[in-house]
Amino acid sequence: MGEWTTFVAGDRAPNDGTYIEHGDNSFHMGVKNPKKIQLSKGERFPETTNHERRWRLMDH
Repeated sequence: MGEWTTFVAGDRAPNDGTYIEHGDNSFHMGVKNPKKIQLSKGERFPETTNHERRWRLMDH
C-alpha cells in the first residue's frame, strides 16, 4: 500500500516538506500563482484558494 500523493484541507502531512497547490483539471496548463506552504509531519493542510485544487509535495 502506497502513500497518498494529493491532500485536501484538514488532512495531515505525512512528512516534513514544502507543499504546493495543484489543480486536478489543470495538468496541461498548470496553476497560476500556486500557494506554497511549509508543513511538519502531522500538521494539517489549510484550505486551498480554489475548491478544485489539492496539495502535493513540491518537487525538489
